[in-house]
Amino acid sequence: MSPGFSHPQSLAGRTAIVTGAAQGVGKGIARALLSRGATVLLVDVKEHKLAATSAEFTELGYTFESLLADLRDPLSPRTIVDAALTAFGRIDALVNNAVATNEPKPFVDITLGDYELVFDTAPRATFFLMQAVHPTMAAAGGGVIINLGSGSGTGGQARFGAYAAAKEAVRGMSKAAALEWGRDNIRVNVVCPFADSEGVQFWREIAPKDFDQALKQVPLRRVGRTAEDIGSVVAFLISDEAEYLTGQTIHVDGGMGVYR
Repeated sequence: MSPGFSHPQSLAGRTAIVTGAAQGVGKGIARALLSRGATVLLVDVKEHKLAATSAEFTELGYTFESLLADLRDPLSPRTIVDAALTAFGRIDALVNNAVATNEPKPFVDITLGDYELVFDTAPRATFFLMQAVHPTMAAAGGGVIINLGSGSGTGGQARFGAYAAAKEAVRGMSKAAALEWGRDNIRVNVVCPFADSEGVQFWREIAPKDFDQALKQVPLRRVGRTAEDIGSVVAFLISDEAEYLTGQTIHVDGGMGVYR
């Protein structure tokens, strides 16, 4: 029997791809997987942040590879999967975390550029990365895909129209894939976090009243930690202990999404 998912070696021998891994929630997820013995391909578009995170993880003795990639490039899904296979020889898990979005604004002010940015980096990139990794996982007898959703989509949030729509698109494709790929022993789940990422910090700065109001809706009265709270749940979903869990949306938000 494998050790529990919180054990330092619970994911030993597992390989994973994490997009948007240089900062925020993605970095926290990567740290949680690495600290449990997984080998991870860190993918990000921000070169200096990726270098800094790589240096930090190297000091901690983690085993990983890093890849600079722009998810708006239609060729990036194939490039990412090929890089992971070249480095590791297999892919056990894919975590689609990366997303780019412009500042919140009223629905009627959202531009085509705003819309395309978030849809290119969230649902489109997620969709084609899932397609690219499927043959490898199916041939290996299974795998795990974790896609990042958002309470902005499941519950709605003013001034986040394009972002909310993009994140709900991710949830929709995740459910469809879970239904189709169960026969391949590929599990697909969605995590909707509320964590102290750069995005949440930016929200706090530009709309402090909105942020404070949101925090009041969290029964646990705090913002989640990227590695300890969000990353731990992702580690569980990748572990054997979650092998009967697929097609689900899990709100890791201190209870804020309890009615969603």
